[in-house]
Amino acid sequence: MKQKDIALILIVAAIGGVISIVLTQQFFVPKKNKELSAQIVEPIKSEFQQPDNKVFNNNAINPTQLIEIGNGSNANPF
Repeated sequence: MKQKDIALILIVAAIGGVISIVLTQQFFVPKKNKELSAQIVEPIKSEFQQPDNKVFNNNAINPTQLIEIGNGSNANPF
């Protein structure tokens, strides 16, 4: 490489660095005087309401119970 090429590469890199810093400051750094807001959340209450009887009834099928089909006395099923 010639000395002109090295100087040109350094100038282009410096200009690219300055442009990237300016654009980064413009788009990604938040403004300091900007007021932030947050959603107000209701506190958790200790009372629990009973669920609707249409959805949770005592006569419904319990899907967590073990279902056994037939006689399970075979020790080697396969």
